[in-house]
Amino acid sequence: MGERPTLTGGSTWLRSGAEAPPGTSATREDRPGRDATRRWAVRVVLPTALALWLLSLRNVDLDQIGDLGLLQVLPVLFWIAMALLTLGFCVALSNRRTGNAWFAAYVLALIAVIHATPSLLYSELRYSWAWKHVAVIDAMLRHGGEVPNAEEFSIYNQWPGFFQLNALFLRATGLESPLGYASWTQALANALLLGPLLLTYRAVARDRRLIWGAAWIYYSCSWVGQDYFAPQAFAFLLFVTVIALVLRQLPSSALPRPSRQRRGSWPPGLLLLVLVIVAAIVSSHPLTPLMLLSALVVLSLPRRNRRVVLPVLAGAVVLTVAWDATVARPYISENLSSLVNSLLEPDANVVSGLARLGPAAPGQVIVSWVDRGLSGAVFLLAVIAFARRPWTRRTGLPLLVLSPMLLLAANAYGGEMIFRAYLFALPAAAFLIAALLLREGTRPRRRMLAVYPVLLAMLGGLVFGYYGKEGMNHFTSQEAAAVRYLIDTAPPGSRIVSLTSSMPGGDEDYELHERSPVSEQDLSDMRLVARDPLAGLQPLVDVATARVPAYVILSRAQAAESYLDGTLPADTMSRLQSALAKAPNFTVIYRNRDAVVYRYDAPAEGTR
Repeated sequence: MGERPTLTGGSTWLRSGAEAPPGTSATREDRPGRDATRRWAVRVVLPTALALWLLSLRNVDLDQIGDLGLLQVLPVLFWIAMALLTLGFCVALSNRRTGNAWFAAYVLALIAVIHATPSLLYSELRYSWAWKHVAVIDAMLRHGGEVPNAEEFSIYNQWPGFFQLNALFLRATGLESPLGYASWTQALANALLLGPLLLTYRAVARDRRLIWGAAWIYYSCSWVGQDYFAPQAFAFLLFVTVIALVLRQLPSSALPRPSRQRRGSWPPGLLLLVLVIVAAIVSSHPLTPLMLLSALVVLSLPRRNRRVVLPVLAGAVVLTVAWDATVARPYISENLSSLVNSLLEPDANVVSGLARLGPAAPGQVIVSWVDRGLSGAVFLLAVIAFARRPWTRRTGLPLLVLSPMLLLAANAYGGEMIFRAYLFALPAAAFLIAALLLREGTRPRRRMLAVYPVLLAMLGGLVFGYYGKEGMNHFTSQEAAAVRYLIDTAPPGSRIVSLTSSMPGGDEDYELHERSPVSEQDLSDMRLVARDPLAGLQPLVDVATARVPAYVILSRAQAAESYLDGTLPADTMSRLQSALAKAPNFTVIYRNRDAVVYRYDAPAEGTR
């Protein structure tokens, strides 16, 4: 009987970390001289790569960002640092004596290089959606909870968990706004996610090289960019934590049995903790509870798992239904018909819901194809691993790769469901890929020579998706200053018009002002703006009265979004600015290098 190969998929000495038996190929490759050389290389390469990375960021010219975002402005030294870091990690994998501490250092360094680079380069918070979430927290702080007159922002009142947690933190620390730490959310969120990922992988395997290799592959392929300051990032972290705790309790867990209360059972305190985490997910984000329910349903399919999974599944169902029937009832009631229609048209859920009136930038076409290629490669490698590594089938991870696809067929989620499905499938898929690439056994050094270009290719695909849209994702201090001036100047009840929603802080005081981005109007209205910018803009500003004017703000990031995504024809902003310069009733009240603000005053009666 002895060890179970279905759980760890290789030799006993590799699983336990013990010395290799005499005469094995590992003994030939891990001779003292070679072993010492690899240990030395692992220790030298890491600080060298980090030093080169930091040096590469000294003179990056962000004004040169174009179709391919940061890819066009990061110097050669940055890419050398990333390649060197990957090489060091492969050397660490080739040495069975590499400890967890060095593996952790390499993975954390990868997180820093990928996710801290924008934070170090940018003077302002990245992503317009992150600014929107900052505005929601500020509004909840002002109102002590639910924000009145929220309009389209009312959804945040119905899933307030993430925002209220931040508000509680701000009150406890005395900070005025989350802007002080939101810029570092991506690096922090990914570093925190490492813990649940390791718990997940250690629940199904005991070889540390396989575990850490899976973690590296996850971070090398996570291009979707849902890790910024958002409820999604918070809920995803909790989702992976719940899945990890469930997997560790399953009968097929690779944990030594003495570490568990009883095979296939829950200690009461741990089950309560899991349900508390589920409650935090349910109160913070509308989609993640459904992803969790889908994952738990597929994990409960094998009869041996049901004793563990069903209590958590039942608790998640009760909490989700209770929340949706009470706090979130207004949103559910208003959107019930569209949810039902999505179930009847599953083929429409896999396409983007973004309306485009112009061609995407050439660089963005490349980015799109690279993203698709990386995503397709991840799923293809996971399928191959399922076929070539039979032991992985008992881990439950193949089921977790499939579970998000159930939601993909159920709802489009604003055209983003296909990206969210990839995100939720990736932790499990990364382990399957690691099981395929990092097979235990003979000649680990030669295997790492073959794996190195594969890991480099994954990182190459990642940077296209993660850095490729920085023309509209990053904001300058001039743009932020223009928006602050507008928010401070506009009286309550004003309408703020923009071409797109790519503005830093444009949603501040959202309960006091009405926002009207052209890109969010009906398609017929967008076409009118594209054909005749001033005529198309007129209906949006005609709400102005003698008491309350309307405002138009145009900025560099809005022009970049129109050009990159083809939301509007690339010349729309320049044509609109030329028309506004000659139009009556439009007055420039603020201008700097990257933004301009116009005030529209309603014409006097009889002159309309």
